Amino acid sequence: MNESYILDAVRTPRGRGKAGKGALSGMHPQELLAQVLRALDGRGTFEAKDVEDVMIGCVSQVNEQGANVARNAVLAAGWPNEVPGVSLNRFCASGLQAVHFAAMAVASGALDLAVAGGVESMSRVPMGADRGGQDGGNLALRNRVFQVPQGISADLIATLEGFSRADVDRVALRSQQRAAEATARFTSSLVPVVDAQGNVVLAKDEFPRPETTAEGLAALKASFVELGAAAVGPAGETLDQIAEAAYPKAGRIQHVHTAGNSSGIVDGAGAVVLASARYVKEHGAKPRARIRSMATVGSEPLIMLTAPAPASEKALRKAGMKASDIDLWEINEAFAGVVLQTIRALGIDEDRVNVNGGSIALGHPLGATGAMLLGTALAELERTGKATALVTMCVGGGQGIATIIERI
Repeated sequence: MNESYILDAVRTPRGRGKAGKGALSGMHPQELLAQVLRALDGRGTFEAKDVEDVMIGCVSQVNEQGANVARNAVLAAGWPNEVPGVSLNRFCASGLQAVHFAAMAVASGALDLAVAGGVESMSRVPMGADRGGQDGGNLALRNRVFQVPQGISADLIATLEGFSRADVDRVALRSQQRAAEATARFTSSLVPVVDAQGNVVLAKDEFPRPETTAEGLAALKASFVELGAAAVGPAGETLDQIAEAAYPKAGRIQHVHTAGNSSGIVDGAGAVVLASARYVKEHGAKPRARIRSMATVGSEPLIMLTAPAPASEKALRKAGMKASDIDLWEINEAFAGVVLQTIRALGIDEDRVNVNGGSIALGHPLGATGAMLLGTALAELERTGKATALVTMCVGGGQGIATIIERI
């Protein structure tokens, strides 16, 4: 296999995902992604005319995010008509999966230059806008494989693992503190978003709460108590009862996740440029990193969120590495309990995990987050002079994804 080199990675700031309130809520998602594409083209690492495909992850592909948001963003960016675009959905891992597909195409020799990433405008196309729920409204599937909402899964994981409210709040506080420390670190990879008149509407992440305290987190109400008590089963079982019956060792589910220790709802876009060795040689490009290995796995779909560890183990095996060989870890903070479970399963040093904060502090723009995390990992490797990073995410439906990159 040929190498897949990372030439560049940029992202927008994350804006609060509230209609009419977040700074990016007035921006069409095609235009949001188009600004990332234009910024990449303007950095001198490649020419847009050379891009052979643009692969973009997006979860809620309806309304403004339907109609192939990738291709329309290419056109909105003013790139040549000859540059194609494709949209894809692997739930929360969509942006990272786009990077995987682009890296596969480059490594196979099918493409020499590709752009991959993601976009999600959660203020304009909210979660659930595509309807049908986790299983697409397929009642036959629901009778065979019942998938509870992810918040119930996260609380089930915390209960099984014995993570207390204090444990998950500690992850949240650390995320906020680290994000605050990292505010000015990666401005070179941050694309300020502008309006049609060229006025900057957002230049830095809007979601973090640097004033967060342990006392403030402890005062928040658990988010999924009422949801867990909803009677949805054929015999009137609640969501909690369905989960408890599937995992009797849990006993009664303890609801510990809150708005403060779960990922935030935000808008944003990010993209990564991947190139072959041939492109690098012929164009005198300077790679920043290479893809060392990639992996995806499936897992039990009711608990749903435990696959980052096996996905990481698979990626490590493919790279001939151990968890202790990885310098930096980006474990998506969908829920604090997911991060703690992955750390415990892999025996990772917490000081190597999410050193610049994560989605609890910064927000989780679903389809874009994977590409953003990879860009953050790359920038941190360069800042610290370290060699390797592993990015991993839990994924809806019981899946996991992991990517190992190595700095050049």
